[in-house]
Amino acid sequence: MKNRFTLKKHIKHYALHYAVALTALIISVILSMIMPQIQARIVDDVIVGGNLSILKKLLIIYLLLGAGRMVFQYIKEYGFDTVSVKIATRLRRDLFVHIHGLDTAYFDKNNTGEVMARLKDDIDKVWEALSYISFLLIEVAFHTVFILVCMVRMNVWMAIPPFVAMGICAVIAIKMDKKLDKVYGDISEENAVLNTACEENIAGVRTVKAFAREDYEIEKFRKHNKHYKDLNVQMSKVFVKYYPFFSFISRIVPLIVLIMGGLFYLNDPEVVTLGMITAFISYANNIVWPMEMLGWLTNGFSEAVASVKKLNKIYDEASTINDPENPVVLEKVEGTISFDHVGFHKEDMHDILSDITFDVPKGHTLGIMGATGAGKTSIVSLLTRLYDVTSGEIRLDGVPIQNLTLKQLRGSVSLVMQDVFLFSDTIAENIKMGRRHRISDAIIKLSSKNAGASEFIDKMDKGYDTVIGERGVGLSGGQKQRISIARAFAKELPILIMDDSTSALDMETEREIQNKLKELTDMTKIIIAHRISSVKDADEIIILEEGKIAERGTHEELLRQNGLYYETYVSQYGEPDIREVI
Repeated sequence: MKNRFTLKKHIKHYALHYAVALTALIISVILSMIMPQIQARIVDDVIVGGNLSILKKLLIIYLLLGAGRMVFQYIKEYGFDTVSVKIATRLRRDLFVHIHGLDTAYFDKNNTGEVMARLKDDIDKVWEALSYISFLLIEVAFHTVFILVCMVRMNVWMAIPPFVAMGICAVIAIKMDKKLDKVYGDISEENAVLNTACEENIAGVRTVKAFAREDYEIEKFRKHNKHYKDLNVQMSKVFVKYYPFFSFISRIVPLIVLIMGGLFYLNDPEVVTLGMITAFISYANNIVWPMEMLGWLTNGFSEAVASVKKLNKIYDEASTINDPENPVVLEKVEGTISFDHVGFHKEDMHDILSDITFDVPKGHTLGIMGATGAGKTSIVSLLTRLYDVTSGEIRLDGVPIQNLTLKQLRGSVSLVMQDVFLFSDTIAENIKMGRRHRISDAIIKLSSKNAGASEFIDKMDKGYDTVIGERGVGLSGGQKQRISIARAFAKELPILIMDDSTSALDMETEREIQNKLKELTDMTKIIIAHRISSVKDADEIIILEEGKIAERGTHEELLRQNGLYYETYVSQYGEPDIREVI
């Protein structure tokens, strides 16, 4: 069953708060309806009838009604606003949790800007609909019904023009809503595209400058910005086309009521009094603002409906990678890894991996080499279940990884990627990531030392409390990699995967890290690299070619095969020493 976006459960959670706000709204409207009756009494009994003795009483009642309306209006608005804020917070949290629960394939197909637009702009539209738009729509409904009831009770014939006017306004609102529905959908889509363009250019500003692409990127942004502007102009044209009708009707109704009331008064002053006409005009003026608001509220409600449709597109997505119904829970993860005839391909793509088989016993090291696109990183993605195998089986300590919980599986692996992602936070918090409350300052410093990061961190004014920019802006590639390696060391997990994670390091720093890796005898290690120096000490090395294992063996065994590994060695170091080959 699809996990549709729904407001019902959230509104139900705050049902009592809504009930209080709704009750305050109804009382406020009722008080508003009584006030014209007091005005009628003042005109008929005091001004026309000359009964000044009741004027003080009527004025006090009128003031109390006004004060009461003010109090209940405050309760109403405060109630709706606070509840809507709380619901919007829950909606944003739930959407964020749902997005985190989606598998990697979803993010392969959807860009960051679109997801950001849904989390921010579309939730904001729903928030607006739940707050002032919703309570104004409810208030308009109650207000209109009570006014019409009051008018009918006073004089049926004089109530006909407001009835007709409301019907005309309703028809116009429905027509406008149909026109706006598609426009709002297009605006929401283009907003996501515009967000993506901004996010990509700001995040990649150094690349843009390095390739002198400013003019090209500015022109691309200008086109999207113009399209966004055109869509909003299109929306405005629809709104401007229909809104004058609401305005005209709202102005003409009080005039018609005044004329009709005047004619009835001249014909029979006993049936329609001046006070009744005064009350009717007050009611007519009170029914004006709902007519004027109707178009604007319909406008806002249509935006919210369009946003809900976009949010439902995300909620329609379901992760195919989930925890099993009856998971196997390993008491302790030892770190033995087995790939058994593993194959993998994505939708509409050729095989990325085919018939991959290897075993990495606890504490051993596997080196993986191969050309770009050979499938090295895919092995890591499959092991951590970012994707699931399409054939074969992967086992951890003899248990198929599909039978383990994602938390235990991924919580057993320290992963260091070539494309390092650092958060805009302190260096210490970036190293703690994953085990924030379990990693002490002493472990942070030791891990940084082992990763060769302490030498530059200690030179910073605030040391480990230094806040680094988004994605590690301000640090060199090598410094970011060393912090990432320190993060992996600090977690002290049974499996360590290094995916070309020393490519930006100098040879001396890399050698120090390799020596540290040798000391981690209880940790199973998978090292993916292009440098021979990174993998030569591994217990086994496999060479991938077009998604298949082309060669395997130790460093010396592979050199003797005179194959791909040998060619790589020659390209990096020249002809090997004959003693090393033998």
